[in-house]
Amino acid sequence: MAGRFLSLFKPLSRAMPEVATPTRKVGFNEKLFWTAIALILYLVMTEVPLYGVGKGGWDLTYLRIIFASHRGTLMELGIGPIVTAGLILQLLVGSGIIGCDMSNPDDRALFTTASKFFSILMTGLQAAAYLIGGVYTDLPPGAPLIIFVELLFAGIIVMMLDELVQKGWGIGSGISLFIMAGVAQQIFWESFAPYMVAGGYTYGAIIASLQTIARGAPLLSIFVREGGYPSILGFLTTLVVFIIVIYVEGVRVELPIAHAQYRGFRGRYPIKLLYVSNLPVIFASALFANIYFISQLLWSTAGQPIPGSNFLLDLIGQYEVRPPPTEGGQASIVPVGGLAYFVTAPRDISNVAADPLRALVFAGIMISFCIVFSLTWLEVGGLGPSTVAKQLVDSGMQIPGFRRSGKPIELLLKRYIPTVTILGGFVVGLIGAVSDFFGVFGSGMGVLLSVGILYQYYQLLMQERVAEMYPALRSFFGG
Repeated sequence: MAGRFLSLFKPLSRAMPEVATPTRKVGFNEKLFWTAIALILYLVMTEVPLYGVGKGGWDLTYLRIIFASHRGTLMELGIGPIVTAGLILQLLVGSGIIGCDMSNPDDRALFTTASKFFSILMTGLQAAAYLIGGVYTDLPPGAPLIIFVELLFAGIIVMMLDELVQKGWGIGSGISLFIMAGVAQQIFWESFAPYMVAGGYTYGAIIASLQTIARGAPLLSIFVREGGYPSILGFLTTLVVFIIVIYVEGVRVELPIAHAQYRGFRGRYPIKLLYVSNLPVIFASALFANIYFISQLLWSTAGQPIPGSNFLLDLIGQYEVRPPPTEGGQASIVPVGGLAYFVTAPRDISNVAADPLRALVFAGIMISFCIVFSLTWLEVGGLGPSTVAKQLVDSGMQIPGFRRSGKPIELLLKRYIPTVTILGGFVVGLIGAVSDFFGVFGSGMGVLLSVGILYQYYQLLMQERVAEMYPALRSFFGG
């Protein structure tokens, strides 16, 4: 039965917007179509500007890639409210503070209603915080109310697009799809952006490197550029990280399985090194981004005090305004102290060398939270040994040499799953942290997420094909 807290949301279940679960089998091509529609609508919203918002004000750049958001558009908040609401609820359920049995359909329905409610609530709170905190400057009369409604409406649309994809009309997850699109855009921009910055070079690393070679400037300058602009070192690191993550995604322990009815069907059940996929990185990124977001808003609303003048801000996060790199550009606000400083990665080798303590603390925090979130999601996400053993038995599968019952299979899975979960959390945290130190394009966490999402989509596409060939296996794949 649902806990007392989730029961409070029962009256809201009919009022919440909902995408109907398909009552028929959705074909593979139709799933691709609806997935593409969701992605196109998201990309369109990234280009629709908010009413009255110009190029002024300060930009929460660190949040952009993680939350798939775009400055001054309907996607200003991106997936941030959805991820934050989900993070809070998952932690409350995983810690046992909120009673919820995910195997019970009624509990799952109430949990979904609560997630939607908190997603809409977080959208409203973040939109209000942006407006109150002064993210937008020189707004015309009446614009704040219009912007608030626009952001709230856009947040609900994103939530519905994610639900459309996840409920079986599409493939995978809308949130993952939007993150991947945002990272791809960022990598392309940092590689080929044509606008000029200090020194008469372009912002994009590839074009700037060609300019450097054509002008006969020292080649070392293409690897470490002044001002922290994208460099060839970052581009090469991005390629290396892609290769490393692809390799790590393929590391697995495989247990032999056989189908009780289809005697000729034999296969292997993979327990991947990245067993819980990229979710720990998403949760850790969301936590760090919200710390950054809240501390910057507090610093701004407090009148941008200097370090040492406010103990609370010194503890949470202190910032400094740096002049724009080009005439007519935007001033940048960078963390210089407090918790926000240590949960923000130093973005190139020179910054790591200038403050190695910050790099070590950031790496330690990132790895620790990835391990914690991995273990939390193991049970909350239904990936624990007991749940997997039950799924294998219910779908007609068995492990040769073991009785076809849940307990012996569960004991076998316990030898591998907890250890692999901890090790996988450590690996993704380490890759996400260290790759940022070399200025990887799209951020280390962004590249890690995008590769994991691409790999996940590849697996889902293969599962869809196998499920069409062997309909009896559809229940095993969760279809």
